[in-house]
Order: sequence, then structure tokens, then C-alpha cells
Amino acid sequence: MPKPLALDFDPIARADAHWTDRWGSAPAMPAITSVMRAHQILLGRVDAVVKPYGLTFARYEALVLLTFSRTGELSLSKIGERLMVHPTSVTNTVDRLERAGLVARRPNPLDGRGVLASITDRGREVVEQATRELMAMDFGLEGYSEEQCRRIFEVLLPLRVAAGDFHE
Repeated sequence: MPKPLALDFDPIARADAHWTDRWGSAPAMPAITSVMRAHQILLGRVDAVVKPYGLTFARYEALVLLTFSRTGELSLSKIGERLMVHPTSVTNTVDRLERAGLVARRPNPLDGRGVLASITDRGREVVEQATRELMAMDFGLEGYSEEQCRRIFEVLLPLRVAAGDFHE
């Protein structure tokens, strides 16, 4: 799909001006619109890197999480908790990773009804290769310095805390 032609103005700044004229100043409106547009841009960049591996960013995150675990395996409920996603999303993600041979399932010996997802050797290879590529392009944030990336993290931290992601 061809890239659309760039506009000769910032549509978010223009929307902000119209918003202000109609309803008054609302700095949160251009902020949220910018965050949502940044999400689209970054997801597109990252997905372009992981797609050749048969991954989406969500599947990549699950593989990374499994590599971080001591044993290379986690319960599906723990994966959902750590990735902050709905159990149905975890099941779908693990199903696709399993079909690709990147993850295997086995019964959880500590929970008779539970299932563990275990990263396979092929899954480890794929996550290492994809990670090298993502790091080489700074996860799509190559236009930002290390300090700016730290500031982005810090600016978004109160939002995540307020959403209940974790307790500070």
C-alpha cells in the first residue's frame, strides 16, 4: 500500500485550533490524539519488523515474556496478568504461537485445570532475531535520544499508575 502524501499542515494542531474556537481550550485533546497517532505509527513500524517472523507485536511480547521467565514457561493466566490483556487474547496469542511451533503447551502440574505455555527452541531463535532487528531500529523511536525515551516513559507513568497497572 502506497504511503499517503504528507499534508502541508499539522491536522492535530488544526483540530486543536478548531476545538478551541468551538469549545474552548482543551490541551488533553491534541495530547490524546497525538498519543493515538504515535501508537499507529509505532505499531506499524514494529509490526513491519516482526511480520516476517510470523509475529505481531503482541505475539512478540508473549515470547519475550517467556524468555524472561526462569524456566521458559508461564501459566496463561500469568501471561495475561503480566501483559495486561484479557484471557481470551492470551489464549488466541498462545494458539497462534503454538501453531507456528514457537510455543508448546502442557498441563500445569500445580493447577490441574491450568495450562503452561513453554517457549520452544525455535521460539527462542525467533525472539532473538526479531529483538536484534527491533533494537537496531530503536523500536521505531530512532528519532529520539535515550533521554527523550526516558522522559516519554516518565510522562506516561502516572497514566499507567492511575489505570491500576501497578502500585508505585
